[in-house]
Amino acid sequence: MSRNLILGALLASLVLLAALVSFVWTPYDHAALDIPGKLKTPSAQNWFGTDHFGRDMFSMIMVGARTSIAVALVAVGIGMALGVPLGLTAAARKGSWLDEVIMRGNDLVFAFPSLVIAILITAVFGAGAINAIIAIGIFNIPVFARIARGAALSLWEREFILAARVSGKGAARISAEHILPNVANLLIVQGTIQFSLGILAEAGLSYVGLGAQPPTPSWGRMLADAQTMVSFAPHLALIPGLAIIVTVLGLNLLGDGLRDWLDPRIRVARA
Repeated sequence: MSRNLILGALLASLVLLAALVSFVWTPYDHAALDIPGKLKTPSAQNWFGTDHFGRDMFSMIMVGARTSIAVALVAVGIGMALGVPLGLTAAARKGSWLDEVIMRGNDLVFAFPSLVIAILITAVFGAGAINAIIAIGIFNIPVFARIARGAALSLWEREFILAARVSGKGAARISAEHILPNVANLLIVQGTIQFSLGILAEAGLSYVGLGAQPPTPSWGRMLADAQTMVSFAPHLALIPGLAIIVTVLGLNLLGDGLRDWLDPRIRVARA
């Protein structure tokens, strides 16, 4: 087991643990205002200090982890649930009109970054975490579709797939029973990468006011609130920024470690 996998798992587990614990305990009420105690620096009483409303930063970071993980996880789930079947279908119908429609649809979605999609959705339905999930999820669909199609195409000419076709199995059954299990490792690794990108996308959308809305804490919203106070209260920006860095770094290391661990060619080369 590689060091990247161990370190990534530890960092990701730390953030996940903070998010889970926040459901039952935080040092203070994350929404409680204490104007006389605003802008306190980190101390034994307030581990990460307080913000410009006197809210406890540590409590807000814990609840913000919950928000970021929930948005990114659901968005990646949407991307996988819709993108993988589309990619497998396109590979099974390579060269057909259906393959062309799916891939050109992917190109169309790629032409619009998630932020632009979020702005379009927000203009119709209003800002909020649900719309951020939809925007990030839509952007993830073509990513998983391309990964699934590319990996599946290399398998369709393999002997065990030809044997399955000779036995009378249809394309859909072959994709589900033989193709998907053989590309699952690649999809899992890509899922961790997209998860980290989802954390960044959620923070970016919240930063511009399109993600989770107050009073729900969000790391991106905390950065936006801190931008005018960095000179005299740098902890307001440093702490949520470090939370994003640790989370993204942990997930990227986890993805690299999983790739090395799950890919037999890399294991053999290192042995």
